[in-house]
Amino acid sequence: MADRLTGGDSSLLRRINAAVTLRALRTGHSVTLTQLVGETGLSRPTVEGVIEGLVETGLVAEVEQPKEDGQPGTGRRGRPARWFRFRAEAGHILGIEVGVHDIHVILADLTGEVVGSHFKPVDETLDAEDRLTAVRTAVAEVLRKAGISRDNLWAVGIGTPGIVDRDGTIQLGTAMPGWTGLDLGARLRRSFRCPVLIENDANLAAIAEHWQGAAVGAGDVVFVMAGLSPGAGSLINGKLHRGYGGAAGEIGALHLLGQEVTPERLLSTTGKPLNPLDEAAVARVLRLAREGDEVAKVAMDRFLTRLVQGVAALVLAIDPQLVVIGGWAAGLDGVLEPLRERLAQFTLRAPEVALAALGSEVVAMGALRVALDHVEDQLFAVDPPTTGNGRA
Repeated sequence: MADRLTGGDSSLLRRINAAVTLRALRTGHSVTLTQLVGETGLSRPTVEGVIEGLVETGLVAEVEQPKEDGQPGTGRRGRPARWFRFRAEAGHILGIEVGVHDIHVILADLTGEVVGSHFKPVDETLDAEDRLTAVRTAVAEVLRKAGISRDNLWAVGIGTPGIVDRDGTIQLGTAMPGWTGLDLGARLRRSFRCPVLIENDANLAAIAEHWQGAAVGAGDVVFVMAGLSPGAGSLINGKLHRGYGGAAGEIGALHLLGQEVTPERLLSTTGKPLNPLDEAAVARVLRLAREGDEVAKVAMDRFLTRLVQGVAALVLAIDPQLVVIGGWAAGLDGVLEPLRERLAQFTLRAPEVALAALGSEVVAMGALRVALDHVEDQLFAVDPPTTGNGRA
């Protein structure tokens, strides 16, 4: 585990030197001792000592001198240079989405490079026990296909709908049976020998889009999971804003303030409530609206009005640079321009609005990023390591 990096020597200076050297090595390229001395500013004897310790932990390996243009080395006389690389394969991390309709698992090495994934459809009516079994099965499958031992996992990030407290308990989760009150963190930590970090799905989507999607480089971001009962994740100065109890961004609850149309009736074209989890029915109404169906266009207008009210509330409170819209795999293209126009009417400074770039993997990718953050905190820690599983 990563705490081996700092476990052998209590010297603060040694831990700092190890962290500085390891950062220089994580570029992904093989480097020489001389290059490390130049990049870290440390003395050669110090770097040699640190490298020796990192090799012992398995985080660094000595490699042969890289060849240029297929030719053997430089032919220079004297003592040959020693080359080293960071062993990204020394450990692995998982990002998992526990969704209403599917389980998505992504496996990556210690640099965040994806080395495997598994997608498992599930029935929305599954109870909590069966859904957790499906998660364990999906994890076992992705590890089997990649040839990775469960003991090689350093951290696991997990995304789920609902309000999640800091210990990983679902305080409110109406999208899936038996979810409210479930101590998801405790249940899944039994399956792993590494830290397990639980987070709301919209929060993770915001993190993922900021990492590799439409929000790269933006500091203040709102990601909107645009369902009939939408949720949102917000980043302020690049950091996730969860709120005191993890309920920040639950704009789907705004109808409780007296708005007359319940979420189930927003996109109904028959007068009968529409199941918010029936994505095919939702996509059908959005498609009909784009094709000019008058009844569907009225329903679409109701949906847009409610979505704008929720997003505008967040925009007025946070003043983000960018709002990213995601959630439904189909049907959102027609939402973007009307949303831009209406936000300009209801906000003091209209933000940029963009579609999510990461598609159906966005939540699992956000979970992977949270796991990677936890690993990096341990790798580059200069304080003595802490023990136990839990939220970073």
